[in-house]
Formats: sequence, structure tokens, C-alpha cells
Amino acid sequence: MPEKEIFKKAYIVTVDMGYGHQRAVYPLHEIAEQVTELSLSDYGIINANKYGGISKSDQFKWEGGRKIYEKISRLKHLPLLGNYIFGLMDYLQRIEPFYPRRDLSRPTLQVKEIFSMIKKGWGKDLIDKLNKLEHLPYVTSFFTTAFFAEEHGYKGDIYCICTDTDISRAWAPLEPKRSRINYLVPNRRVKERLESYGIRENKISITGFPLPKENIGGLKLEILKKNLASRIVNLDPEERYRSKHKYTMSKFLGTKLCSQCSEPDHPLTITFAVGGAGAQRELGAEIASSLREEIFKGKIRLNLVAGIKDDVFRYYQAILKDLNLSERINKNIFLIYSVNSKFDYFKRFNEILNTTDILWTKPSELSFYAGLGLPIIIAPTIGSQEEFNKNWLTSVGAGVEQEDPRYTNEWLKDWLASGWLADAAMNGFLNAPRNGAYHTEDIVLRGEKSEIEDMHLF
Repeated sequence: MPEKEIFKKAYIVTVDMGYGHQRAVYPLHEIAEQVTELSLSDYGIINANKYGGISKSDQFKWEGGRKIYEKISRLKHLPLLGNYIFGLMDYLQRIEPFYPRRDLSRPTLQVKEIFSMIKKGWGKDLIDKLNKLEHLPYVTSFFTTAFFAEEHGYKGDIYCICTDTDISRAWAPLEPKRSRINYLVPNRRVKERLESYGIRENKISITGFPLPKENIGGLKLEILKKNLASRIVNLDPEERYRSKHKYTMSKFLGTKLCSQCSEPDHPLTITFAVGGAGAQRELGAEIASSLREEIFKGKIRLNLVAGIKDDVFRYYQAILKDLNLSERINKNIFLIYSVNSKFDYFKRFNEILNTTDILWTKPSELSFYAGLGLPIIIAPTIGSQEEFNKNWLTSVGAGVEQEDPRYTNEWLKDWLASGWLADAAMNGFLNAPRNGAYHTEDIVLRGEKSEIEDMHLF
């Protein structure tokens, strides 16, 4: 067999819909080939629905779908009608029960509809433009854009990053057994799903979700371990976890690091993140209200993540004014917001994670950030996909469902005193994958067999 060609760069392709698909490729921006006009960001990443010179026909198809999704997500909290409309959309994108094991390769209505549009030319403009350039590996975090490359004859290798802990039939093409798409999956369950959808085993690699390198510190995990050791001090104020699991911490973090982190070096820090559609902003307001006294006294630091949503940013500004907390902004309340791009937002978000003790969010793609040793307080799910992510988080012991947010100041104290959140932080570190970005680069650029082996992946 001929040797695998070695590459230094790849075309990194995603879609500007929500945050999940773009967040998955952000950690790969160092290997992204900068393509004039196509790569609109400074990060070299191509948005398949917003690149320079996109055809009006393609733009119309993408924009219509995005607007419908965001509108339905915002309507969900409305009684009756909102739940009915969201439930219908959720049903069409549903994941079938895994058991009993069976052949699920028959394409769904959603897949047939996608391919009907692709066969009429959807996505051909992008692939034709890339085919005129060097045939670098094509890496994408969305199934439709993977189908574009295969159906329109991209001349290089095609890779698709799966972005959830379980996936629907929509991720596999019309004829899965004949597909040449290489799947990079976060866990064993997604691998088994794809096999049930008809994808050949040799086209699937278990890499883990790509997490930001700036929160890891290389394969020696220097940054991650330092952050985790410091975090556990804040999460275990009565030392119940540390006294019980001293050996585990010393073994996996190092005795020297554990001894250095014996006193808090920052206030207990909670980061609350809304979804891409701006849903659940009210939950952030309830958290701030409940923790008002602790914030005012400087005992707790709160990061409210608005992402790129100006309306969410202004909403939080108004809420904090009503709570007489405006003077605490940029002291121990921080509004994480980027006016420029989602990639700038991801960069800022990753910076604050290094001093975050608790990540509070709905179980989106951020569920995988448990692998950074972050305990996750699980906000209510939006859609069945997030139910699967929630189940995964609790199965690895890294997530705990929220109690009534109006009384956060009460139950959070109890959780901290018990050492539960310190336990969740360590469970995430031990049981959730974290080196997905490195494994992805090994496979895509160098053709190396680079998979997670001994890891809790179910």
C-alpha cells in the first residue's frame, strides 16, 4: 500500500448555526488553511453557509433553516403552541432507542430531503472552489457539509466530526455502506450508532470531542492539571473529598501540585452559558439574583456568557442594574460577549474557563468540557438530543442536575460542603475524553492510528 501523504494544513469547514458546530472546529484553527474569500475569519475556518462569494441559492437555503431553528428555540418556553412546534421539530430529528440492536440504515425523511437538495446543486459551489485548490483533507463538523464533499466529488479525503454523545440517522448518507466519509466520533456509543446506520467500521475513529488546547497544555496536561488542582480547593472547602481521595489526586495530578494548591487563589467562580439562540437567559438572571449577597461581598465571581448575542448582553446589563450589582461588573461579575465573531467569543470563553470552578449550562456540546475537569450543573434540556447528552454526563459522574435556581445560594452551599462538585470535577477529568483535537490532527494530517483506548466512553 502507498504511504499516507503528510499534510501541514487542512480545509476546516463548519456552519454558522448555533455554537456547537463551530465550537467543535475552533481547536483546529492552527491547522486551518487560510483560503482567500472563503475563510472569512482570521482563524482560517470556512463557514459553508457564509463564505465569500456564496451563491444566492445556497445562501437562501441555509438562512431559511437557521432562522426557523432559532425562532422555534425561542418559542419553546411559550405554553401549548411553543411546545407543540418545538416537539414536532424535535421528533423529526429524533434519535431512535439504541436497544434492541438492529439495522437502522434505512434513510429517514430528513436525509432524503437533504440529498434531494444536494442533488439539485446545494453545496456544489463550495466544493468546486476547493477542488480548484490543493486537495488538502476536508474536515467538517456538520453532516450536510460532509455530504456536499462526497456527493459533489471532492478530490481529497473527507472527515466528519460528530458533535454529540449520540447521533441521529441524519449523520449518515443515503448509501452509508458505500460512503467514503471518515467519521471522527466522541465516544463508543456514536461509533456503534454509525455502524447501525450502515457506516463501515474502518471509516470510524473514536477521537473524543476536540477541546481547546489552551485549556489543556499539551499531552502532559500541564494547564488542565494545574487548573483542576486549584479548582478542587474551591469546590471542597471542608476537605471532605480531598481527605477521602488523597491517593487518587496524588496519582493523577501529582503530589507536588496537590501540595501547592492548598489554599484558594481566586473566589469561587461560576460560569453560566446560554445557548446559541439565546435561550435560558432568564436562568442567568435568577442565578445572579439568588447569589446577590455573595457576589456583592466578593465571595463569589459570576461569569454570565452572552456569546455574540447583543440582546442577551443588554438583558444582563439591565438585570444587574435592577439588582444594584452594576458596580460589580468587571470586578467579580463579568459579561462574556464578543461583537466581532463566534471564534473571538470562543477564545474569550476558553480564557475564563481556566479560572472557572463550576460550568452551568444546558447539556449541549459543552457537555464534553467535563473532560477539562469542570463539574457541570445541568440546566433544563432543550430537545431530545440534549437528553442524551445529559444522560452521558451523569453516567460519567461529571454532571449534576440543577435544583430550583431561586434558591441557588442555599443548595450550592450544601453541595460544596459535601464535596459533590469536587467529585464531579475529578470524574470528568478521569472519565471524559479530552485530547480530541490532538487525535484529530494525528489522523487527518499524518494518517496515524490515533484513538482513545482505555476510557469510559459509553
